[in-house]
Amino acid sequence: MGRWICCLCSRVADPLMLLLVLALSCNPSTAATASPTAPQAKPSYSFGRTFLGLDKCNACIGTSICKKFFKEEIRFDTWLSSHLKLPPSYLLSYSGNYTDDAKSWRLVDITRLTSKYQHDRADKRICTSLLKTKTCSLERALRRTHRFQKWLRAKRLTPDLVQGLSSPMLRCPSQRLLDRIVRRYAEVPDAGSIYMDHLTDRDKLRLLYTLSVNSHPILLQIFPDVEGWPFPRYLGSCGRMVVSASTRPLRDFYDADPEVAADLALQLLAVLRSMGTNDLNYFFYFTHVDAGTFGVFSNGHLFIRDASMLGIIDKEEGSQLIDGQQEYKDIFSCLTVDCQSEYVSCNSIREKHSLVMVCQELLPKLLKGKFLRPVQEKIDSFLQNCANGLADDQGVNEAVAKLAELLKPLRSCNSRFAYRYPDCKYSDKY
Repeated sequence: MGRWICCLCSRVADPLMLLLVLALSCNPSTAATASPTAPQAKPSYSFGRTFLGLDKCNACIGTSICKKFFKEEIRFDTWLSSHLKLPPSYLLSYSGNYTDDAKSWRLVDITRLTSKYQHDRADKRICTSLLKTKTCSLERALRRTHRFQKWLRAKRLTPDLVQGLSSPMLRCPSQRLLDRIVRRYAEVPDAGSIYMDHLTDRDKLRLLYTLSVNSHPILLQIFPDVEGWPFPRYLGSCGRMVVSASTRPLRDFYDADPEVAADLALQLLAVLRSMGTNDLNYFFYFTHVDAGTFGVFSNGHLFIRDASMLGIIDKEEGSQLIDGQQEYKDIFSCLTVDCQSEYVSCNSIREKHSLVMVCQELLPKLLKGKFLRPVQEKIDSFLQNCANGLADDQGVNEAVAKLAELLKPLRSCNSRFAYRYPDCKYSDKY
């Protein structure tokens, strides 16, 4: 059409008219202005494989959720700013946002199994102790080890394959527990089998590495929240990052209202009871607790936020690894702890240990100065009896029972506690 007009213009007698028509009809810049504007490039959330730890695979946790990172369906909170900058790499955990439909977003926690400093130190230890060099291929070095060669030949995960690993979960292992790990390992396609035939060499190294560094993601996988276990939902891993449902640490509630403090204290005691007595006959115990061990969801429900210090004893089968066998040490025993650290005897662990630690470390900070004097004095007395009860099982249980009875009337039934409202209106349990 433009060419036709230009040809017509050439026959016009008036030179001024010719110039005007040419300017309007034949100028390419004028035509471009009239056309739709080209779409602008989408901002790029670019980050290297190093930040996620993908450059260290297969000495990593897994890759099941990497696609969501690169498709921007998982975003760090700082990515929502105009600068699109990644948070500092030295942090242990990050708050993030997760979506399945690009419309609705929910909060998630993105965490490292250890700090980046500890990871880097462990990587250096692998190279210097196994290959006598400062840098190396971590996968090649770990594949040469005696332990991993045994894993490659094994058809089933047995106690001798995990002996000497530092994870509290594996200090007193039973075959039933190890079968559950293989059957429910979420970083591979679900085979539902206790045999490791469906695990590739790469999968076996990732599982062994995870168990050696921190068993937290494995616990979330084998005891899922959908079955009623008090853990946040495991969403997947990418490199050395784990993604799970978001919770606020218990330390954020130390200044909470009295009714919130009473509610959380009762939930905490209930969680410890369920970990000692459950349908599967597993006894869970803590080797350490702090203000970040437990977390609270937005609906007020309390969960175990950090399961790294959680040990398991099988009350049905018992431990199939005698204490003497735990003294075996290799590079996998020393990735995150001192190789000289001593193990706690399986026979010395009692159900009261977790209760005593919580009475010593958490409940006093949560309940301190929250109630009127007569009630507060009773609470403090029960907590003191519990905290000093290492030599008296019955004394601990009695103190905890009396504390629970005292706290029950102090919590309220309203929409602030969404996890149990409106059920509390129609149940004597509350």
